Amino acid sequence: MAKLTTHVLDTSHGCPGAGIALALYRLDGERRSLLREVTTNADGRCDEPLLQGESLVAGVYELHFQLGDYYRRRGVALAEPAFLDVVVLRVGLGDQGHYHVPLLVSPYGYSTYRGS
Repeated sequence: MAKLTTHVLDTSHGCPGAGIALALYRLDGERRSLLREVTTNADGRCDEPLLQGESLVAGVYELHFQLGDYYRRRGVALAEPAFLDVVVLRVGLGDQGHYHVPLLVSPYGYSTYRGS
């Protein structure tokens, strides 16, 4: 079954990115449609797949992670405006397979890849 999941790890604190708000959008040309808004759990994951089965249609999607808000809540002093306030990952998905998008974050950098 096709599905999309994510996982956030805070590399600056060596822990899961718990409580990070994220939004999932589907793109159709220049048009962006909001599909879901969720918050990561204590393990830095979403409680269920962001998309699965028939809801995952082949196309281009964006994940918007509210990184600045997360670090402010942790008491990290950020420059204003924050260097990485919102991390946007644009991914192309087919309609088959498991797409796992891990995000490793710090206040001044991030890394991602297609996980398993």
